[in-house]
Amino acid sequence: MIKDIETQNENKSVCDKEITILKEHFPACFSKDGVFDIERFKEAINDKVDITKEGYELKFLGKGYAKLLVSIDSTTVITPNLEHNKLPENRNSENIYISGDNLDGLQHLLKSYSNKVKCIYIDPPYNTGSDGFVYNDKFSFESEDLQRKLSVDEEEAQRILDLTNKGSASHSAWLLFMYPRLQLAKDLLTEDGVIFISIDDNEQANLKLLCNDIFGEENYEGHIHWRRRHNQPNDKTKLIGLVAEHILCFARNSIKLKESGVGKIALTGKFSNPDNDPKGDWATKPWKTGSDQSGTTYTITTPKGTSFTEEWMGEEATFKKLLDDNRIIFTKKGKGSPRKKYYKFEREDEGQCATNWWSHKSFGHNQEGNSELAELLDDTKNVFSNPKPTRLLNSLFKLSNVKEGDIIVDFFSGSASSADAILQTSAELKEKIKFISIQLPEILSGDNKDQKNAFNFLKSIGRPTTLDYVGVERIIRASKEIKEETKANIDYGFKHYILNEPKQNTLDKCETFDKSALIPDGSILEDFGVETVLTTWLNYDGYGLNINAQEIDLNGYTAYYYDKHLYLINPDFTKENVVALFEKYEAIGDFNPENVILFGYSFNEWSVTEMLEQNLKILNDTEKNLKININVRY
Repeated sequence: MIKDIETQNENKSVCDKEITILKEHFPACFSKDGVFDIERFKEAINDKVDITKEGYELKFLGKGYAKLLVSIDSTTVITPNLEHNKLPENRNSENIYISGDNLDGLQHLLKSYSNKVKCIYIDPPYNTGSDGFVYNDKFSFESEDLQRKLSVDEEEAQRILDLTNKGSASHSAWLLFMYPRLQLAKDLLTEDGVIFISIDDNEQANLKLLCNDIFGEENYEGHIHWRRRHNQPNDKTKLIGLVAEHILCFARNSIKLKESGVGKIALTGKFSNPDNDPKGDWATKPWKTGSDQSGTTYTITTPKGTSFTEEWMGEEATFKKLLDDNRIIFTKKGKGSPRKKYYKFEREDEGQCATNWWSHKSFGHNQEGNSELAELLDDTKNVFSNPKPTRLLNSLFKLSNVKEGDIIVDFFSGSASSADAILQTSAELKEKIKFISIQLPEILSGDNKDQKNAFNFLKSIGRPTTLDYVGVERIIRASKEIKEETKANIDYGFKHYILNEPKQNTLDKCETFDKSALIPDGSILEDFGVETVLTTWLNYDGYGLNINAQEIDLNGYTAYYYDKHLYLINPDFTKENVVALFEKYEAIGDFNPENVILFGYSFNEWSVTEMLEQNLKILNDTEKNLKININVRY
């Protein structure tokens, strides 16, 4: 478990992820002792790829260190909030809310949700100098560790340690913070998946280069300029007032995204009905072709006698039919060129293509986001600084073309605007779209002017005074409101999990545990808890966070079974329990776990594995012909 992961992390190097991919796809480019042969690799791809020694890339202090963090696994465990998860509305929910550091959360999610997430939206810290962003690393590397792992000298290793340990809000610190999170996020996306990232001017240029580096410039889908303010700026100290934010969009694979189909945004534009057309409100577009289009040339004469000989959008017969159907108007009171009507009712169902300018009138603004949250939280204002309006997020999710069963992830959940918006989108589309939200449980203070409203609100309703519980409470209240308003048959609940670092006392016991002494230590299981071990392992083995393992009674011993895995976590596993397990294999046709996983601290490892191997190997000769793998985890 944790001890195993720490041992693996010790042996991680900066390019482990890339080397693993190369070994999978180019095994011939590695020698017998595992050394990568770059010349063989060049030969293997030379006829398919243009190779150049020149390149354009983003470089920043700590980039190698950021890559190392991608390879290191989380040493946290996943603790279910049993009281919350057992409530009727949550028991079978497939929505997930995780309280914890999002780097740990992403590392856990990749065990079960790799290539399964259709859309990611994040609103990370903007590094404005006033948003509280300061990079502090939880890892405790020594200078010698970094020199060895990153192949850097002592001076550069110390500069990286200063950056990560002392706290920094520099551009390098922000990029170091974002790089591993975006790299892990990419691996969550489906082949036709898409990520949207909100940002302001401070790091927008760097973020674009960073995403080019991670997702590939060819997968850049666009840059939305969203007007976040509904009023004009009145800051006379600035040359240019800030009214807009940026939303960068990248696909996992642009070709696959286009093949699967892109979504449409809600209808925008000005529709009216000045001629009382019985078909309702309408707007117009030119009948004349644009400079980059081709059409059919003929002459059109306006009601006032003006003639235009141009290239038009359709054939002359088509134009005459549209004219007879009252779908052509002439500008300048009948003297100008023709325009074709399109009706609001025709466009409402199909939506429209997105552009790179999103106005506050159509997509909401900061004040709207503030008001939405305040109304849900008993009109408590300023609980969270400028949450995104759900209208904006709804449009992003529809643009990603989410459908029934798709997963949307937000690993900077904040006030849980995205989870709220996903529930709204699900209700509107009448499709069960799943969310996974991750939020750091930042401890709030009633003495901090920026936190006191959130602190006082949570305290008043008996919630823990950490930022994640603002999101928990918002989702619960938003779910209730959406259900009452829409009556839609969707998933209104969510499971809640907490990522916990084991206490130092527990780590010390794990470190000093002597397998050769053949004496179990039941206190380690008590420290973790059976439910935490089971939840962490089920996710580790690829089953996710939404399944419930079946309790199996083995003559008084409780084991846990799901699909191909049987988990032996509790202590006091005896020969009688082994016999009972063997009998279940023989008697129950669909009981076929191929992997028996032991919590090593609960057993005399040698004794239990010996008993299992002696009895279970007999199954190799039965009709099931099962090959049972016995794995002990620490």
